Amino acid sequence: MTTRRYWNWVTFALLFRLIFITFSGNLKLDRRPEVATPLTSLRRLAEGYWLKKLDMSPYSGSMYHGSPLLLATLGPLTASRIESRSNYIFFGLIFMIADFVSALLLRSIGQKLEFVCAQFSRSTKLSKLLQTSRNVDAGDVASLIFLWNPMGILASVGLSTSPIDNLMVIISLYGACSGLIPLSAFGWVMASHLSLYPVILLVPLILLLGRGPDSPPKKLHLLSGLQFRPFSWHPVWKFAIWSFIWYSYVLALSSISLSKFGGLQEMFKKTYGFILSVEDLSPNIGLQWYFFAEVFEFFRSFFLIVFNISILFMVLPLAIRLNHRPCFLGFVYVAIASMLKPYPSVGDSALCLGLLALFVNELEELRFSFFIFCGYVGVSFLSPVMHNLWIWRGTGNANFYFATGIGFACLQTLLVVESVNGILNHDRAVRKQLSAG
Repeated sequence: MTTRRYWNWVTFALLFRLIFITFSGNLKLDRRPEVATPLTSLRRLAEGYWLKKLDMSPYSGSMYHGSPLLLATLGPLTASRIESRSNYIFFGLIFMIADFVSALLLRSIGQKLEFVCAQFSRSTKLSKLLQTSRNVDAGDVASLIFLWNPMGILASVGLSTSPIDNLMVIISLYGACSGLIPLSAFGWVMASHLSLYPVILLVPLILLLGRGPDSPPKKLHLLSGLQFRPFSWHPVWKFAIWSFIWYSYVLALSSISLSKFGGLQEMFKKTYGFILSVEDLSPNIGLQWYFFAEVFEFFRSFFLIVFNISILFMVLPLAIRLNHRPCFLGFVYVAIASMLKPYPSVGDSALCLGLLALFVNELEELRFSFFIFCGYVGVSFLSPVMHNLWIWRGTGNANFYFATGIGFACLQTLLVVESVNGILNHDRAVRKQLSAG
């Protein structure tokens, strides 16, 4: 794709978002459970800000459960009536800019991955597989998919703060790929602070800093006659130091912001504690709200442990198998967290698909791609229909809406499994042809 053509598509994407932002007040997307969650709803953030202005804890009641830093930065901007047309447009532009920056960083990550693959392709023993498999510019495709993804558009137009969460995750990966350790540490600390689950990205970030961006495994380097880069702990220690510095700043600022309302103890209880204990059982596109609404109270603590630890159980096995592809490992972790977290939204899926598109060349033979695409389209249309039948028309029940959540989770699971299988099959095919050559 030429540079001019790429920027034309980016311009059209931004104009398309501007049109939706103009009419966002009429769409009322900020009330949709698929778009706004207890952690990402701007309406809840505005409620927390008004409680703080009244010298009450912003975590009073059950409305706001986000970061006090996000409250301090975006809260004053919600001082006027949030339902006003001007406020919808203003916040829509803020989130659109966040998505635009995320798309540019995704493009840069893709270019760095392409550069590493090009270096490997210069080997004289390399077969034609890698030389001919780079059909498209993965960075351009990833950034355009991120900008044109309807789920990402709904998240930014629907006054959800998930574009800011996604931006921090992408900043951490970009900083690690580029060797910008302070930037990577800042992105990881802020992403973990805002939504907790990005803390598991520590593993791919360490692999990125210690070994570099995704490249074929060590066996392929030996077969092609290239020297395999050994793991270096020096940038990892620098990352740890910078993470400690950034997190100290975050905790200090949070403590100052909540000095009158319980300090850090109140923040940990009402943010991370709220996430891990699944206190809000309002419907969303996830699975946990329905499960914990039905489970007996006697078993609640047990299943809370099961759901929260299940994510951690997958971290080490995947890291061992995909240690040579830390960027792809980051996508897998983000996708798993978006499936198992208690308050997912369409913004999480937009980030997953954007990261997946970085490997469009390796996954050109992805199985069930048409089925997965049709499934996403079907679930996207059925979810609001089933919610309307249940809540407003009274002709359905919670099972109708929960069924779409199960379907969505199954599609995400299939996508992750087939993506991992496709990457491993690609590496096996390269190894076979190198061995034959």
